[in-house]
Amino acid sequence: MRLDKYLKVSRIFKRRTVAKDISDHERVLVNEKVAKPSTAVKEGDVITIMYGTKKLTVRVLKTAETIKKADADQMYEVIAEEKIASALDGALR
Repeated sequence: MRLDKYLKVSRIFKRRTVAKDISDHERVLVNEKVAKPSTAVKEGDVITIMYGTKKLTVRVLKTAETIKKADADQMYEVIAEEKIASALDGALR
């Protein structure tokens, strides 16, 4: 399954275009490698997403073309979720 579609179906992002834009700007890593929106995602892969001041790392548990909203969180397991400092944070101190 394509990375951008997986991020949308799993409800990590609401829209596929947002997932595609984040991937285009090299803010998504799959197994510690920069990933394009068309990168294939399979079970067991580790996806790291950096957006805003957050860094989210998840492990793919399953892939499905469609899934109910209530079951979307069963597609992945959150490994880590952390806040990262931005350049602006250092300027304010």
